[in-house]
Amino acid sequence: MRCQCRLLGVNRSGLYYEGKEVKVDNIGLLNEVREIWERYPFYGYRRITKELQAYGYQVNRKRVQRLMNWGGIRAIYPGPNTSRRNHLEAIHPYLLRNLPIIRANQAWMVDITYLRMRHGFMYLVALIDVYSRYVVGWSLSNTLETTFCIDALKSGLTLARPEIINSDQGCQFTGEEWVNFLREGGIKVSMTGKGRCRDNIYIERFWRSFKREEFYLNEYGNLIELRKAIKAYIKFYNHKRWHQSLGYKTPAEVYFGRIDKEPVEVWTSPSDQPAPFGTCGQVMDNANAFPTTCPHSLASRPQFHRHNSNYFN
Repeated sequence: MRCQCRLLGVNRSGLYYEGKEVKVDNIGLLNEVREIWERYPFYGYRRITKELQAYGYQVNRKRVQRLMNWGGIRAIYPGPNTSRRNHLEAIHPYLLRNLPIIRANQAWMVDITYLRMRHGFMYLVALIDVYSRYVVGWSLSNTLETTFCIDALKSGLTLARPEIINSDQGCQFTGEEWVNFLREGGIKVSMTGKGRCRDNIYIERFWRSFKREEFYLNEYGNLIELRKAIKAYIKFYNHKRWHQSLGYKTPAEVYFGRIDKEPVEVWTSPSDQPAPFGTCGQVMDNANAFPTTCPHSLASRPQFHRHNSNYFN
């Protein structure tokens, strides 16, 4: 037998293995798991286990997890993606460390956030002037292509040309298309360290304001309504919203030079907000952040995006 297995190139133990039949009670339990999952597709195996136990089933989470894997059942949940970079592309240094921002258009920050809609996700990119907090450009898309980021930048360039643009390490900003566009325009490329949202704090603060003051308070039936709402809020944010960190002035007053203000120390977070979520008490020293080979990601963002033709009707 040993010689035969060696000649055939098979494992001898496999000849004695007999497959086990699936128990009837496992099939019934799997059907219960599937029914719970169809009602609550965001439930993972732990919550489904608690739900089964509430129904009177004597099961543990390991058995439920095994049945879910066997039945191809998986919870729907967002995962990191919008800031995932391409490891083959270069990472640029963070140029704003200890740099006093003393005038408008000295430095801009750019970032992408996702907006969860009834029919999928939309992605919003915006650029903000660090000195005045003025949103200089934005663009909306249902994909994460670099093109819509450049469209937002072109919109901002109709106002002025910054000296530096800082971004995270997302593949949209590490790719040649974005980097070459900045270099051709004489703009310096700056990037935050991995997992360091404070390096890009002012645009992150804008996302927080937009979602809490506009997006979470309203419902949008289609892309046209969403686009109009974004445009109206950015106009309000730039021209009417009082900013504590600006001495209760509007960004437009500071950006267009109607009001003088103190230089911005990017090294510290804005005075009108708590420490951002996800910082975990990290030390604010980015000297050793480069080079890095790890992807920069934020787990609160979706793992996938798709085009839904019904959304645009």
